[in-house]
Amino acid sequence: MRTSFDRQSDRSGTALVTAQAPIDPSLDLEAEIGRLRKERRAVLLAHYYQENVIQDLADHVGDSLALAQAAAKTDADCIVFAGVHFMAEAAKILNPEKPVYVPDLKAGCSLAEGCPAPAFEKWLRLYPEHYVISYINCSAGVKALSDVICTSSNAEKIVR
Repeated sequence: MRTSFDRQSDRSGTALVTAQAPIDPSLDLEAEIGRLRKERRAVLLAHYYQENVIQDLADHVGDSLALAQAAAKTDADCIVFAGVHFMAEAAKILNPEKPVYVPDLKAGCSLAEGCPAPAFEKWLRLYPEHYVISYINCSAGVKALSDVICTSSNAEKIVR
């Protein structure tokens, strides 16, 4: 079997390379995921928008905040994040010593992609007096440039 590679760029210009290996149709994927999870002492985190079959296999299912909290508490050796880039980045920030894997590198978020860190940094240089509140659905680069990060549950409180 040959593996093909797809190279593309997201809106921020970040190069993404994904391996597209053919899957043996006789393979029991659920059993194989379970075997690998146990062998590698991995935790599987899945966002609510994942298909039911992925949610059923996950150790934790939730929104961005709940999954970041689960990532912060895990004692697993590695984290598999069935979500988008900014979610996996949050897991990595909270667990810098652990590898974090994203099964689908093409999984992106239009909110995060709509504000690339270099463009945001340029805007901040033009308007340096602003206090910046960024929504959690942004890249680690944008978070680093922000004064505070909010979620949908605390945005009004932070703004006031």
